[in-house]
Amino acid sequence: MNIAIGVLIPFLGTSLGAACVYAMKKEMNKKVNKMLLGFASGVMIAASVWSLIIPSIEMSNNMGKFSFVPAAIGILAGVAFLFSLDKIVPHLHIDSNKPEGPEKYSLKKTTKLVFSVVLHNIPEGMAVGIAFAAVMNDGNAVTFASALALSIGIAIQNFPEGAIISMPLKSEGLSKNKAFIYGMLSGIVEPIGAGITIIFSGFITPIMPYLLSFAAGAMIFVVVEELIPEAAGDNSSDISAIAFAIGFIIMMILDVALS
Repeated sequence: MNIAIGVLIPFLGTSLGAACVYAMKKEMNKKVNKMLLGFASGVMIAASVWSLIIPSIEMSNNMGKFSFVPAAIGILAGVAFLFSLDKIVPHLHIDSNKPEGPEKYSLKKTTKLVFSVVLHNIPEGMAVGIAFAAVMNDGNAVTFASALALSIGIAIQNFPEGAIISMPLKSEGLSKNKAFIYGMLSGIVEPIGAGITIIFSGFITPIMPYLLSFAAGAMIFVVVEELIPEAAGDNSSDISAIAFAIGFIIMMILDVALS
């Protein structure tokens, strides 16, 4: 039951953020948008390090000086996985008019915006699922409190993501209800991915260190390829950098304090 709640926490964050479409009459202020993107980036990087990469190395300490190998391989595999998805899934980043991915699909702009958010919700869902799967199979390197901290941290950065996707959808002409539903559904892949990972946790225990770092690599790719460039645009790099540091510190505190 506790694990089920932990898995659903990030989705709650996305839903609450998407609900901002009912409270805000106009588009989100661009500086606030950049600040939130920077904050989300800081949370994801800190979560990648403290909740995924370090546990991956600790679970491989039987390899001695080579305990870094599973983490290194996993990170590279995660980056390669998201790089591939970025090329095969048609999507459109916020504040951009240039779609990415295959151009042969005639999709609406709103659909591509949702796909963009779904893309980087995939590794977040995997990260939460793998962390709780590690708790179920080996509670030494990853404790329940640490996995919960990761889930809460991702929920915190999902809140601005939900708002960032629902507000532009409303400005594109969708009703508030549809904008909210689309924003909320963009986060549904997280509990689904987490649940699937947990279901097969018994089969993946031997490669858990690789999977933890795989999720970290996927999240790092999303931050560097998408969130940071968007956060630093329009001469907003200073405020984004400060927000990044705050997000990083908050996630670090959560992981350490709850471990």
